[in-house]
Amino acid sequence: MTDTSRVAVVTGGASGIGLACARNLADAGRKVAIWDLDADLAEKEAAEMRSQGFEAIGQGVDVVDRENISSALDVVRGTFGAVTIMVTSAGVTDLAPFTEITPEAWEFVMRVNLTGTFNSLQPVVPDMIDTGWGRIVTISSSSAQSGAPRMVHYSASKGGVFALTKSLAVELGRYGITVNSIPPRAIDTPMLRSSANFQGRVEEGLADVAARLPVGRAGVPDDIGAACAFLCSEKAGYISGQIIGVNGGGYI
Repeated sequence: MTDTSRVAVVTGGASGIGLACARNLADAGRKVAIWDLDADLAEKEAAEMRSQGFEAIGQGVDVVDRENISSALDVVRGTFGAVTIMVTSAGVTDLAPFTEITPEAWEFVMRVNLTGTFNSLQPVVPDMIDTGWGRIVTISSSSAQSGAPRMVHYSASKGGVFALTKSLAVELGRYGITVNSIPPRAIDTPMLRSSANFQGRVEEGLADVAARLPVGRAGVPDDIGAACAFLCSEKAGYISGQIIGVNGGGYI
């Protein structure tokens, strides 16, 4: 049975992993707000979901901008009600040797990936506390678990997301709020395909990835979306503060 009483916001929700999370949540009966820097794409995907009978809106939101977030939340609350599910998928990646990471690049990656997660979560937690129920899922990265060359700033930002997730789980559990993180690995997304490591050799690169994974294939966004929808469900109420790896066995 689906639950139509819960309102979900997904940041970075117009493509890739974020979109898969939004679609899986809608399929579970949630009312979904898709937040993305690309406002047109967010509304396009929301319109597609509405055409399938789901309740969804798309909004242009920059997770670095607190005023932008506040205005967007006013619209979500006015349209659907209090927000009790938040999935933070908005993020950026960057590749550079450690000695070549500029202070500006470091600050940009931290501002979007870590501070953007903080910015997105802090204003909705009061809704969850007032409701006595909440689900938070942060999308992190397996690079923060294993380390990754040329991604020190990215890995550090996602490691911060791990710490934020666990601390929030401890602080908010008494209010009926669970907080978990999914660190994907080797997911076939537009971001992965456009990365410097894959340019000019996408299919070959994905085949290389698949060969190194115990399951023998690269992941797809729906692999993450399905796990996210479960963690946001009523049945996952005893799972909190966890790092739920969805990685094809790539990190054991």
